[in-house]
Amino acid sequence: MDFQKYVDNFEPMTCIISIEKQDNGGYGDIRIVAGNKAYVESIEDPHHVSSSSMLDNKFVPNSLYEKYIPKDLNFEDSVYNCAVKKKIMHTYIHPERYDFWINMVMMPLRSDDPNMGYCSYSQELTINSNVDMMANTSAEIASAVIKTCIKLRSTENFSETMNEIICDIRELCGADQCCILLTDFKKRECSVLAESVYDESRTKRMDFYIKEGFFDVVESWKNTIAGSSCLIVQDEKDMQVLKERNPVWYDSLREADVNSVVLFPLKHNNEVLGYIWSVNFDIEQTIRIKDTLEITSYFIASEIANYQLLNKLEILSSVDLLTGIYNRNAMNNRVFGITSGREPSPQKFGIIFADLNGLKQKNDEEGHVEGDKLLKGAAALLKKTFPECEIYRAGGDEFMLIAIDVCERVLKERVEKLRKDSENPDNISFALGLYCDDNGGDIRAAMRTADERMYEDKKRYYGKYPERKHR
Repeated sequence: MDFQKYVDNFEPMTCIISIEKQDNGGYGDIRIVAGNKAYVESIEDPHHVSSSSMLDNKFVPNSLYEKYIPKDLNFEDSVYNCAVKKKIMHTYIHPERYDFWINMVMMPLRSDDPNMGYCSYSQELTINSNVDMMANTSAEIASAVIKTCIKLRSTENFSETMNEIICDIRELCGADQCCILLTDFKKRECSVLAESVYDESRTKRMDFYIKEGFFDVVESWKNTIAGSSCLIVQDEKDMQVLKERNPVWYDSLREADVNSVVLFPLKHNNEVLGYIWSVNFDIEQTIRIKDTLEITSYFIASEIANYQLLNKLEILSSVDLLTGIYNRNAMNNRVFGITSGREPSPQKFGIIFADLNGLKQKNDEEGHVEGDKLLKGAAALLKKTFPECEIYRAGGDEFMLIAIDVCERVLKERVEKLRKDSENPDNISFALGLYCDDNGGDIRAAMRTADERMYEDKKRYYGKYPERKHR
Protein backbone atom coordinates (compact mmCIF):
# COMPACT_ATOMS: atom_id res chain seq x y z
CA MET A 1 0.00 0.00 0.00
CA ASP A 2 1.21 3.51 -0.81
CA PHE A 3 0.73 4.97 2.65
CA GLN A 4 1.57 8.52 1.63
CA LYS A 5 -0.97 8.47 -1.18
CA TYR A 6 -3.52 6.94 1.18
CA VAL A 7 -3.02 9.46 3.98
CA ASP A 8 -3.15 12.43 1.59
CA ASN A 9 -6.84 11.64 1.04
CA PHE A 10 -7.65 12.75 4.60
CA GLU A 11 -8.61 16.35 5.43
CA PRO A 12 -8.02 16.19 9.24
CA MET A 13 -4.54 15.76 10.68
CA THR A 14 -3.76 12.13 9.90
CA CYS A 15 -0.71 9.89 9.92
CA ILE A 16 0.01 6.21 9.41
CA ILE A 17 1.56 4.35 12.32
CA SER A 18 3.44 1.05 12.19
CA ILE A 19 4.14 -1.35 15.05
CA GLU A 20 6.47 -4.35 15.13
CA LYS A 21 4.81 -7.60 16.13
CA GLN A 22 6.71 -10.02 18.34
CA ASP A 23 6.29 -13.77 18.57
CA ASN A 24 5.48 -13.63 22.27
CA GLY A 25 2.45 -11.41 21.60
CA GLY A 26 4.28 -8.23 22.54
CA TYR A 27 5.46 -5.45 20.30
CA GLY A 28 8.60 -3.58 19.33
CA ASP A 29 9.16 -0.19 17.73
CA ILE A 30 6.26 2.11 16.94
CA ARG A 31 6.92 4.50 14.04
CA ILE A 32 5.13 7.30 12.20
CA VAL A 33 5.34 6.05 8.62
CA ALA A 34 3.71 8.94 6.76
CA GLY A 35 1.69 12.07 7.46
CA ASN A 36 -0.62 14.26 5.42
CA LYS A 37 -0.06 18.00 4.99
CA ALA A 38 -2.17 18.92 8.05
CA TYR A 39 -0.29 16.46 10.23
CA VAL A 40 3.16 17.60 9.09
CA GLU A 41 2.17 21.22 9.73
CA SER A 42 1.14 20.31 13.28
CA ILE A 43 4.80 19.43 13.85
CA GLU A 44 6.66 21.93 11.68
CA ASP A 45 4.50 25.08 11.65
CA PRO A 46 5.55 27.23 14.66
CA HIS A 47 2.11 28.89 14.69
CA HIS A 48 0.28 25.57 15.08
CA VAL A 49 -1.23 24.87 18.52
CA SER A 50 0.76 21.64 18.94
CA SER A 51 4.12 22.67 17.43
CA SER A 52 5.64 23.99 20.66
CA SER A 53 4.80 20.70 22.41
CA MET A 54 6.83 18.59 19.98
CA LEU A 55 10.26 17.31 20.97
CA ASP A 56 11.42 17.76 17.36
CA ASN A 57 9.95 20.14 14.79
CA LYS A 58 11.16 18.36 11.67
CA PHE A 59 8.98 15.54 10.32
CA VAL A 60 10.93 12.58 8.99
CA PRO A 61 8.86 9.64 7.63
CA ASN A 62 9.28 6.31 9.41
CA SER A 63 10.66 7.94 12.59
CA LEU A 64 10.05 6.48 16.05
CA TYR A 65 7.07 8.24 17.61
CA GLU A 66 9.26 9.16 20.65
CA LYS A 67 11.06 11.59 18.33
CA TYR A 68 8.03 13.89 18.73
CA ILE A 69 6.36 13.06 22.06
CA PRO A 70 7.65 11.41 25.25
CA LYS A 71 7.15 7.68 25.60
CA ASP A 72 3.47 7.16 26.43
CA LEU A 73 2.19 3.73 27.50
CA ASN A 74 -1.42 4.74 26.88
CA PHE A 75 -0.63 5.77 23.30
CA GLU A 76 1.28 2.53 22.72
CA ASP A 77 -1.60 0.47 24.08
CA SER A 78 -4.03 2.21 21.71
CA VAL A 79 -1.74 1.58 18.73
CA TYR A 80 -1.33 -2.08 19.69
CA ASN A 81 -5.07 -2.64 20.10
CA CYS A 82 -5.80 -0.98 16.77
CA ALA A 83 -2.94 -2.14 14.52
CA VAL A 84 -2.47 -5.63 15.98
CA LYS A 85 -5.81 -6.55 17.55
CA LYS A 86 -7.74 -4.73 14.79
CA LYS A 87 -9.93 -2.68 17.12
CA ILE A 88 -11.25 0.76 16.19
CA MET A 89 -9.97 3.16 18.86
CA HIS A 90 -11.54 6.48 19.77
CA THR A 91 -10.90 8.72 22.73
CA TYR A 92 -11.25 12.35 23.77
CA ILE A 93 -8.56 13.36 26.23
CA HIS A 94 -6.57 16.24 27.68
CA PRO A 95 -3.06 14.93 28.45
CA GLU A 96 -1.17 16.85 31.10
CA ARG A 97 1.65 17.72 28.72
CA TYR A 98 -0.61 19.65 26.33
CA ASP A 99 -2.62 22.87 26.52
CA PHE A 100 -5.33 21.42 24.29
CA TRP A 101 -7.86 18.60 24.03
CA ILE A 102 -7.40 15.76 21.53
CA ASN A 103 -10.22 14.02 19.69
CA MET A 104 -8.42 10.90 18.45
CA VAL A 105 -9.56 8.14 16.10
CA MET A 106 -7.44 5.12 15.10
CA MET A 107 -8.46 2.72 12.31
CA PRO A 108 -6.73 -0.63 11.64
CA LEU A 109 -5.17 -1.07 8.18
CA ARG A 110 -4.40 -4.19 6.20
CA SER A 111 -0.76 -5.30 6.31
CA ASP A 112 1.10 -7.41 3.76
CA ASP A 113 3.89 -7.98 6.29
CA PRO A 114 3.03 -10.57 8.97
CA ASN A 115 5.58 -8.96 11.30
CA MET A 116 4.11 -5.47 11.08
CA GLY A 117 0.79 -3.90 12.01
CA TYR A 118 -0.52 -0.60 10.68
CA CYS A 119 -3.22 1.90 11.57
CA SER A 120 -4.31 5.37 10.63
CA TYR A 121 -4.29 8.02 13.35
CA SER A 122 -6.52 11.07 12.89
CA GLN A 123 -6.86 13.83 15.43
CA GLU A 124 -8.61 17.12 16.03
CA LEU A 125 -7.18 19.60 18.54
CA THR A 126 -9.19 22.18 20.49
CA ILE A 127 -8.20 24.60 23.23
CA ASN A 128 -11.49 24.28 25.08
CA SER A 129 -13.27 21.07 26.03
CA ASN A 130 -16.30 19.93 24.07
CA VAL A 131 -19.08 18.58 26.28
CA ASP A 132 -20.68 16.67 23.40
CA MET A 133 -17.40 14.87 22.74
CA MET A 134 -16.96 14.01 26.42
CA ALA A 135 -20.47 12.51 26.45
CA ASN A 136 -19.91 10.54 23.24
CA THR A 137 -19.22 7.11 24.67
CA SER A 138 -20.58 3.57 24.61
CA ALA A 139 -23.80 2.62 26.39
CA GLU A 140 -21.86 0.38 28.81
CA ILE A 141 -19.49 3.16 29.86
CA ALA A 142 -22.27 5.75 29.98
CA SER A 143 -24.24 3.45 32.28
CA ALA A 144 -21.29 3.06 34.67
CA VAL A 145 -20.66 6.81 34.72
CA ILE A 146 -24.34 7.68 35.25
CA LYS A 147 -24.50 5.17 38.11
CA THR A 148 -21.57 6.94 39.75
CA CYS A 149 -23.10 10.39 39.21
CA ILE A 150 -26.44 9.33 40.71
CA LYS A 151 -24.70 8.01 43.80
CA LEU A 152 -22.66 11.21 44.13
CA ARG A 153 -25.65 13.53 43.84
CA SER A 154 -28.05 11.56 46.05
CA THR A 155 -25.72 10.91 48.95
CA GLU A 156 -26.33 11.95 52.52
CA ASN A 157 -23.10 10.36 53.72
CA PHE A 158 -20.13 11.37 51.58
CA SER A 159 -17.67 8.84 53.03
CA GLU A 160 -20.03 5.88 52.70
CA THR A 161 -20.87 6.82 49.11
CA MET A 162 -17.22 7.14 48.14
CA ASN A 163 -16.58 3.68 49.57
CA GLU A 164 -19.47 2.32 47.48
CA ILE A 165 -18.07 3.99 44.36
CA ILE A 166 -14.53 2.73 44.91
CA CYS A 167 -15.95 -0.77 45.41
CA ASP A 168 -17.71 -0.39 42.03
CA ILE A 169 -14.44 0.74 40.45
CA ARG A 170 -12.52 -2.20 41.94
CA GLU A 171 -15.11 -4.60 40.54
CA LEU A 172 -14.93 -2.84 37.15
CA CYS A 173 -11.14 -3.27 37.19
CA GLY A 174 -11.29 -6.84 38.52
CA ALA A 175 -8.53 -5.66 40.87
CA ASP A 176 -7.09 -6.84 44.15
CA GLN A 177 -7.25 -3.35 45.61
CA CYS A 178 -8.56 0.07 44.68
CA CYS A 179 -8.52 3.35 46.60
CA ILE A 180 -9.01 7.09 46.42
CA LEU A 181 -6.04 8.87 47.93
CA LEU A 182 -6.42 12.57 48.81
CA THR A 183 -3.35 14.80 48.60
CA ASP A 184 -2.38 18.12 50.15
CA PHE A 185 0.78 19.31 48.43
CA LYS A 186 1.12 22.40 50.67
CA LYS A 187 1.16 20.32 53.85
CA ARG A 188 2.80 17.38 52.06
CA GLU A 189 0.18 15.03 53.43
CA CYS A 190 -2.07 12.35 51.98
CA SER A 191 -4.98 10.32 53.34
CA VAL A 192 -7.26 7.52 52.22
CA LEU A 193 -10.75 8.76 51.37
CA ALA A 194 -12.14 5.38 50.27
CA GLU A 195 -10.77 1.89 49.72
CA SER A 196 -11.89 -1.53 48.56
CA VAL A 197 -9.84 -4.72 48.98
CA TYR A 198 -10.76 -8.08 47.45
CA ASP A 199 -8.92 -10.28 49.97
CA GLU A 200 -7.66 -8.60 53.14
CA SER A 201 -5.81 -11.73 54.17
CA ARG A 202 -3.24 -11.17 51.40
CA THR A 203 -3.49 -7.45 50.60
CA LYS A 204 -2.47 -4.73 53.03
CA ARG A 205 -4.59 -1.62 53.19
CA MET A 206 -3.13 1.73 52.12
CA ASP A 207 -2.85 3.00 55.70
CA PHE A 208 -0.07 0.43 56.17
CA TYR A 209 2.02 2.23 53.52
CA ILE A 210 1.21 5.83 54.46
CA LYS A 211 4.10 6.62 56.74
CA GLU A 212 7.17 8.85 56.78
CA GLY A 213 8.55 9.24 53.27
CA PHE A 214 5.42 7.99 51.49
CA PHE A 215 4.48 11.46 50.27
CA ASP A 216 7.77 11.58 48.37
CA VAL A 217 6.44 8.66 46.32
CA VAL A 218 3.07 10.35 45.80
CA GLU A 219 4.81 13.54 44.72
CA SER A 220 6.77 11.54 42.12
CA TRP A 221 3.62 10.25 40.41
CA LYS A 222 3.17 13.36 38.29
CA ASN A 223 6.53 12.81 36.58
CA THR A 224 5.84 9.09 36.33
CA ILE A 225 2.60 9.75 34.44
CA ALA A 226 4.88 11.82 32.19
CA GLY A 227 2.38 14.24 30.76
CA SER A 228 -0.24 11.64 29.85
CA SER A 229 -3.80 11.57 31.20
CA CYS A 230 -3.10 8.54 33.42
CA LEU A 231 -0.70 5.67 34.03
CA ILE A 232 -1.66 2.11 33.13
CA VAL A 233 0.96 -0.58 33.68
CA GLN A 234 -0.25 -3.91 32.29
CA ASP A 235 2.71 -6.26 31.98
CA GLU A 236 6.40 -6.80 32.57
CA LYS A 237 7.38 -4.58 29.64
CA ASP A 238 5.38 -1.70 31.12
CA MET A 239 6.88 -2.46 34.53
CA GLN A 240 10.36 -1.95 33.10
CA VAL A 241 9.29 1.47 31.80
CA LEU A 242 8.01 2.26 35.30
CA LYS A 243 11.32 1.06 36.74
CA GLU A 244 13.22 3.51 34.53
CA ARG A 245 10.96 6.42 35.43
CA ASN A 246 10.50 5.74 39.12
CA PRO A 247 12.79 3.06 40.59
CA VAL A 248 11.80 3.78 44.21
CA TRP A 249 8.10 3.28 43.56
CA TYR A 250 8.85 0.28 41.33
CA ASP A 251 10.72 -1.40 44.19
CA SER A 252 7.88 -0.76 46.65
CA LEU A 253 5.32 -2.18 44.19
CA ARG A 254 7.41 -5.29 43.63
CA GLU A 255 7.77 -5.73 47.38
CA ALA A 256 3.98 -5.63 47.65
CA ASP A 257 3.58 -8.23 44.84
CA VAL A 258 2.02 -5.71 42.46
CA ASN A 259 2.16 -6.71 38.79
CA SER A 260 -0.18 -4.17 37.23
CA VAL A 261 -1.28 -0.63 38.13
CA VAL A 262 -3.95 1.88 37.13
CA LEU A 263 -3.27 5.43 38.35
CA PHE A 264 -5.61 8.34 37.54
CA PRO A 265 -5.08 11.86 38.89
CA LEU A 266 -8.17 13.56 40.29
CA LYS A 267 -7.95 17.11 38.97
CA HIS A 268 -10.22 20.09 39.51
CA ASN A 269 -9.39 23.52 38.07
CA ASN A 270 -5.91 22.24 37.20
CA GLU A 271 -5.24 21.25 40.82
CA VAL A 272 -4.52 17.63 41.73
CA LEU A 273 -6.80 16.74 44.64
CA GLY A 274 -5.72 13.12 44.80
CA TYR A 275 -5.49 9.89 42.84
CA ILE A 276 -7.54 6.81 42.05
CA TRP A 277 -5.29 3.83 41.97
CA SER A 278 -5.94 0.15 41.38
CA VAL A 279 -3.48 -2.76 41.51
CA ASN A 280 -3.39 -6.24 40.00
CA PHE A 281 -6.32 -5.54 37.69
CA ASP A 282 -7.81 -7.56 34.82
CA ILE A 283 -5.67 -6.49 31.85
CA GLU A 284 -8.27 -7.92 29.44
CA GLN A 285 -10.49 -5.01 30.51
CA THR A 286 -7.88 -2.28 30.08
CA ILE A 287 -9.69 -0.33 27.35
CA ARG A 288 -12.99 -0.34 29.24
CA ILE A 289 -11.25 0.62 32.49
CA LYS A 290 -9.40 3.50 30.87
CA ASP A 291 -12.42 4.87 29.01
CA THR A 292 -14.67 4.62 32.08
CA LEU A 293 -12.23 6.15 34.56
CA GLU A 294 -11.29 9.03 32.25
CA ILE A 295 -14.89 10.24 32.56
CA THR A 296 -15.69 9.00 36.06
CA SER A 297 -12.59 10.60 37.59
CA TYR A 298 -13.81 13.98 36.28
CA PHE A 299 -17.04 13.76 38.30
CA ILE A 300 -15.36 12.27 41.38
CA ALA A 301 -12.81 15.10 41.43
CA SER A 302 -15.59 17.68 41.09
CA GLU A 303 -17.52 16.15 43.99
CA ILE A 304 -14.41 16.01 46.18
CA ALA A 305 -13.73 19.70 45.42
CA ASN A 306 -17.31 20.61 46.42
CA TYR A 307 -17.07 18.54 49.59
CA GLN A 308 -13.78 20.17 50.58
CA LEU A 309 -15.21 23.63 49.87
CA LEU A 310 -18.23 22.95 52.07
CA ASN A 311 -15.92 21.74 54.83
CA LYS A 312 -13.89 24.94 54.59
CA LEU A 313 -17.06 27.05 54.72
CA GLU A 314 -18.31 25.05 57.70
CA ILE A 315 -15.02 25.63 59.49
CA LEU A 316 -15.17 29.34 58.73
CA SER A 317 -18.74 29.50 60.08
CA SER A 318 -18.12 27.42 63.20
CA VAL A 319 -14.51 27.99 64.27
CA ASP A 320 -13.06 31.05 65.94
CA LEU A 321 -10.15 31.93 63.67
CA LEU A 322 -8.10 33.52 66.45
CA THR A 323 -8.15 30.70 68.99
CA GLY A 324 -9.04 27.68 66.82
CA ILE A 325 -11.91 26.61 69.08
CA TYR A 326 -15.62 26.66 68.23
CA ASN A 327 -17.25 30.08 67.92
CA ARG A 328 -20.57 31.44 69.22
CA ASN A 329 -22.40 30.40 66.05
CA ALA A 330 -21.33 26.79 66.61
CA MET A 331 -22.35 27.05 70.28
CA ASN A 332 -25.83 28.30 69.41
CA ASN A 333 -26.26 25.56 66.78
CA ARG A 334 -25.17 22.91 69.26
CA VAL A 335 -27.58 24.10 71.96
CA PHE A 336 -30.42 24.44 69.45
CA GLY A 337 -29.70 20.94 68.15
CA ILE A 338 -30.15 19.54 71.67
CA THR A 339 -33.21 21.61 72.66
CA SER A 340 -34.98 21.03 69.33
CA GLY A 341 -34.48 17.27 69.43
CA ARG A 342 -32.39 17.32 66.26
CA GLU A 343 -29.51 15.89 68.31
CA PRO A 344 -29.72 13.42 71.21
CA SER A 345 -30.25 15.11 74.55
CA PRO A 346 -27.44 14.12 76.94
CA GLN A 347 -28.52 12.40 80.14
CA LYS A 348 -25.39 13.43 82.01
CA PHE A 349 -23.64 16.70 81.24
CA GLY A 350 -21.81 19.63 82.72
CA ILE A 351 -21.68 23.29 81.70
CA ILE A 352 -18.70 25.52 82.51
CA PHE A 353 -18.51 29.25 81.88
CA ALA A 354 -14.99 30.69 81.99
CA ASP A 355 -14.51 34.44 81.77
CA LEU A 356 -10.95 35.59 81.09
CA ASN A 357 -9.80 38.11 83.69
CA GLY A 358 -7.68 41.08 82.66
CA LEU A 359 -8.26 41.14 78.89
CA LYS A 360 -9.39 44.78 78.77
CA GLN A 361 -6.47 45.86 80.89
CA LYS A 362 -4.07 43.92 78.67
CA ASN A 363 -5.54 45.53 75.52
CA ASP A 364 -5.45 49.03 77.04
CA GLU A 365 -1.93 48.86 78.42
CA GLU A 366 -0.09 46.60 75.94
CA GLY A 367 -2.20 46.66 72.79
CA HIS A 368 -4.53 44.24 71.02
CA VAL A 369 -1.69 42.05 69.75
CA GLU A 370 -0.86 41.13 73.33
CA GLY A 371 -4.57 40.79 74.08
CA ASP A 372 -4.88 38.30 71.22
CA LYS A 373 -1.95 36.33 72.62
CA LEU A 374 -3.75 36.19 75.97
CA LEU A 375 -6.92 34.86 74.32
CA LYS A 376 -4.97 32.19 72.44
CA GLY A 377 -3.24 31.14 75.64
CA ALA A 378 -6.57 30.98 77.47
CA ALA A 379 -8.09 28.73 74.79
CA ALA A 380 -5.03 26.48 74.81
CA LEU A 381 -5.17 26.18 78.62
CA LEU A 382 -8.85 25.22 78.52
CA LYS A 383 -8.21 22.56 75.85
CA LYS A 384 -5.38 21.14 77.93
CA THR A 385 -7.40 21.16 81.17
CA PHE A 386 -10.65 19.82 79.66
CA PRO A 387 -9.53 17.64 76.71
CA GLU A 388 -12.82 15.72 76.42
CA CYS A 389 -15.03 18.82 76.47
CA GLU A 390 -16.55 20.89 73.67
CA ILE A 391 -15.04 24.37 74.02
CA TYR A 392 -16.65 27.50 72.57
CA ARG A 393 -15.68 31.16 72.51
CA ALA A 394 -19.03 32.59 73.58
CA GLY A 395 -17.96 36.23 73.42
CA GLY A 396 -14.97 38.54 73.52
CA ASP A 397 -13.41 37.20 76.73
CA GLU A 398 -15.96 34.54 77.62
CA PHE A 399 -15.77 30.78 76.98
CA MET A 400 -18.35 28.04 77.45
CA LEU A 401 -17.61 24.33 77.81
CA ILE A 402 -19.99 21.40 77.39
CA ALA A 403 -18.91 18.15 79.08
CA ILE A 404 -20.86 15.03 78.10
CA ASP A 405 -20.63 11.98 80.39
CA VAL A 406 -17.72 13.40 82.39
CA CYS A 407 -17.66 12.67 86.11
CA GLU A 408 -18.85 15.65 88.20
CA ARG A 409 -16.05 15.08 90.70
CA VAL A 410 -13.45 15.31 87.94
CA LEU A 411 -14.94 18.54 86.59
CA LYS A 412 -15.05 20.10 90.05
CA GLU A 413 -11.42 19.17 90.73
CA ARG A 414 -10.26 20.71 87.46
CA VAL A 415 -12.32 23.87 87.97
CA GLU A 416 -10.95 24.31 91.49
CA LYS A 417 -7.37 23.84 90.29
CA LEU A 418 -7.89 26.38 87.50
CA ARG A 419 -9.50 28.78 89.98
CA LYS A 420 -6.59 28.41 92.40
CA ASP A 421 -4.03 28.87 89.60
CA SER A 422 -5.91 32.00 88.51
CA GLU A 423 -5.04 33.76 91.75
CA ASN A 424 -1.37 33.86 90.71
CA PRO A 425 -0.97 37.17 88.78
CA ASP A 426 1.62 35.52 86.53
CA ASN A 427 -0.90 32.90 85.34
CA ILE A 428 -3.82 33.14 82.93
CA SER A 429 -6.77 34.00 85.14
CA PHE A 430 -10.42 32.90 84.81
CA ALA A 431 -13.65 33.51 86.68
CA LEU A 432 -15.42 30.12 86.57
CA GLY A 433 -18.94 28.79 86.95
CA LEU A 434 -19.84 25.07 86.87
CA TYR A 435 -23.20 23.33 86.78
CA CYS A 436 -23.67 19.55 86.45
CA ASP A 437 -26.82 17.61 85.63
CA ASP A 438 -27.14 13.82 85.57
CA ASN A 439 -30.91 13.69 85.01
CA GLY A 440 -31.14 14.90 81.42
CA GLY A 441 -32.26 18.38 82.45
CA ASP A 442 -32.71 21.57 80.42
CA ILE A 443 -29.36 22.61 78.96
CA ARG A 444 -30.42 26.27 78.73
CA ALA A 445 -31.29 26.34 82.43
CA ALA A 446 -27.92 24.73 83.15
CA MET A 447 -26.21 27.45 81.11
CA ARG A 448 -27.98 30.21 83.05
CA THR A 449 -26.95 28.70 86.39
CA ALA A 450 -23.31 28.21 85.31
CA ASP A 451 -23.23 31.79 84.00
CA GLU A 452 -24.57 33.14 87.29
CA ARG A 453 -21.97 31.17 89.23
CA MET A 454 -19.25 32.52 86.96
CA TYR A 455 -20.28 36.11 87.74
CA GLU A 456 -20.32 35.28 91.47
CA ASP A 457 -16.77 33.97 91.11
CA LYS A 458 -15.72 37.11 89.23
CA LYS A 459 -17.19 39.27 92.00
CA ARG A 460 -15.30 37.22 94.59
CA TYR A 461 -12.06 37.48 92.57
CA TYR A 462 -12.14 41.26 92.23
CA GLY A 463 -13.26 41.63 95.83
CA LYS A 464 -10.12 39.78 96.83
CA TYR A 465 -7.88 41.53 94.27
CA PRO A 466 -9.41 44.98 93.68
CA GLU A 467 -6.20 46.23 92.04
CA ARG A 468 -6.82 43.84 89.14
CA LYS A 469 -10.33 45.11 88.40
CA HIS A 470 -11.04 46.32 84.83
CA ARG A 471 -10.71 50.06 84.41
